[in-house]
Amino acid sequence: MATLVLGVVGRALLGPVGGAIGALVGNRVDHAVLGSPRRQGPRLTELSVQGSAYGTQMPAIFGTMRVAGPVIWATDLVETRGVSGGGKRRPSVESYSYSANFAVALSGRTIRRVGRIWADGRLLRGSAGDFKVATAFRLHPGTEAQAVDPLIASVEGERAPAFRGLAYAVFEGLALAEFGNRIPQLTFEVEADATDMDSGAIAQAVSPVVRAGSQGTTVAGFAASGGSVRAVLAMLADMSGGQWIADGAGIRMIVPGYATSATSIVDEGMAARGAGQRGRRAVTADAVLPASVTVAHYDPARDYQIGTQRARRVGGVRDERLDLAAALDAATARTLAEDRLTRRLAERVRRTVTLGPEALAIGPGDVIGIAGETGRWRVVEAAWEAMAVRLSCVPVSGAAPVLGASSGRIARAADRTVGATRLIAFEAPPLSDELLSAPRLTIIAAGGPGWRQANLAYSLDDGASWIAIGTTALPGVIGSVTAVTPGGGTALVDRRGSLVVSVDDDLADADAAAIDAGANLAWVGGELLQFARAEPLGDRHWRLSALRRGLRGTEAMVGQAVAGTPFALVTAETVRTLDLPITALGARVTFLAHGVADGSEGVATAATVTGCSVLPPAPIGLWSRHQSGGEVAIGWTRRSRIGWRWLDRVDAPLGEEGERYRVTVGGREAIVTEPRWSGPAQAGERVTIRQLGTWGASPPLVGSIGEG
Repeated sequence: MATLVLGVVGRALLGPVGGAIGALVGNRVDHAVLGSPRRQGPRLTELSVQGSAYGTQMPAIFGTMRVAGPVIWATDLVETRGVSGGGKRRPSVESYSYSANFAVALSGRTIRRVGRIWADGRLLRGSAGDFKVATAFRLHPGTEAQAVDPLIASVEGERAPAFRGLAYAVFEGLALAEFGNRIPQLTFEVEADATDMDSGAIAQAVSPVVRAGSQGTTVAGFAASGGSVRAVLAMLADMSGGQWIADGAGIRMIVPGYATSATSIVDEGMAARGAGQRGRRAVTADAVLPASVTVAHYDPARDYQIGTQRARRVGGVRDERLDLAAALDAATARTLAEDRLTRRLAERVRRTVTLGPEALAIGPGDVIGIAGETGRWRVVEAAWEAMAVRLSCVPVSGAAPVLGASSGRIARAADRTVGATRLIAFEAPPLSDELLSAPRLTIIAAGGPGWRQANLAYSLDDGASWIAIGTTALPGVIGSVTAVTPGGGTALVDRRGSLVVSVDDDLADADAAAIDAGANLAWVGGELLQFARAEPLGDRHWRLSALRRGLRGTEAMVGQAVAGTPFALVTAETVRTLDLPITALGARVTFLAHGVADGSEGVATAATVTGCSVLPPAPIGLWSRHQSGGEVAIGWTRRSRIGWRWLDRVDAPLGEEGERYRVTVGGREAIVTEPRWSGPAQAGERVTIRQLGTWGASPPLVGSIGEG
């Protein structure tokens, strides 16, 4: 009768799924405990692996859990093209970056918030709500009135779904460079309820046929999923060491440890057959019992990674494992394991009693006292046969002691707040012997801890329009000068002068071989220099000394640095370049970086195209000599924008289409094709010499006619 009534109620309330709950009584009353057979319940692995298969089940989240929901909507990857480099002897390099737009389902019931988000095991969103990679993010909590996401609406139009009743998150423009240009495996810290929940309350939320019963185990979170509602309720009973019993038109979970009283009975069958009838007591062989019980669970202390706790005994050979799709602390999980093992040992004894019709009110789950037996007994089966009630009972074990437990070694993902982008842009002479045919600007970017890259764009019209050029290079070293000690000039090594700079990164010394190979090259307010010694002063300050100054024609800027002058290390890995048309000479170029922590406006800087990357450097070494007839001969030394290492020890290569100079003496001007000029001149007259290169004139060499 109980099977029929409960099955009908279940089907009436919940349809086929409710029928499965109703069938928890099975073919006999003893299966009111949600015993076998049952469909598979929630599994731990289901919550940690993200998928996008059609028909993927969506768990209902209680408390706080870490889940990997299925991707329910996505567009094609968005490709952004950038161009860098290029020149007369070198082709430009195209780079591509990708971003993704997609939505991920999180819970089949309403949630309050999303905390941390992990991508391939690393934190994508920290505990403060900050993202470590550029993206826009929106959360839809799963209400029945939630609106369509604007991005989905813009793509899908009128057919765009609102996914009402389903909590989901939308990522817009998630940068994929750090994930191999693919959507990473995402897991989310989902908070559905503000407080911990007990298994009884969860069961009531899962199914309306569940009546209030014993409280059960309190958990930090639970994910209700699996083959059926019945399977979920079975796991909740397993987790609490409880038992489901019929309760009017519904069911109720009881936990024997919470029982405060027991009905006393006298075994009428024993009285009739005599106390010597041993068939009334059955004892399971010790070898059949488990040697240990392992409880696997999600451990909040391990960032919700799977943890295990085990209870052991002497004897037996097998391990009994309980997989709980619940968030439990280590101590609670160990207590559950100890309690389950204690119950298994106690319940190896099964006692059968026979009673009269007056015992019809006693059913599965009731706790009784049996005359002549010690302790309390729990009814696991009840049957009515031959005008008698037969009860099958097991001893009620005492609660296992609450023991401390460790979550083990925790490999927690670093949660570093990403700093804002710092950006510097400038034009410098080529750092190699490459002959450029277009002005080249250098961009170096850096940021605080956790900063990786930023999207980059430039404008030639003061921000009226922007051209995207991909992302910045690897993080560089950017700072500023805080103090200057004057020293020598550009000849050989300046051992008297020094600079104190403030940078967030560590600097290091460099020996002669490393300096010769280009180590410790820095841009300091227009001057290229190298430093062999970096002395730490504390508080992120460093004194730089043993300087090679005014490199590659930047000697005019030697001694110009003051407190506040920008400083940047120049390395191949941290430099992003932009080649502009020759018509851009003299233009002001604005750069805009958008990193994770840069806000909607981004971070801007500007550089002027001076032409120093394509124009020859100024000549040096002006001399003059008076000749007969009032004429003066002057000469100078040509320099080249290539061949700075002077490997052949002869003359620097020309590096231009032809050799020409514009010479101005007093108010007279002449064009010559070799580094000398002669003509009428007087002592003291001003002399200006510029080399005329392929793309324009060099900076001037300025001097005057000497007396002798």
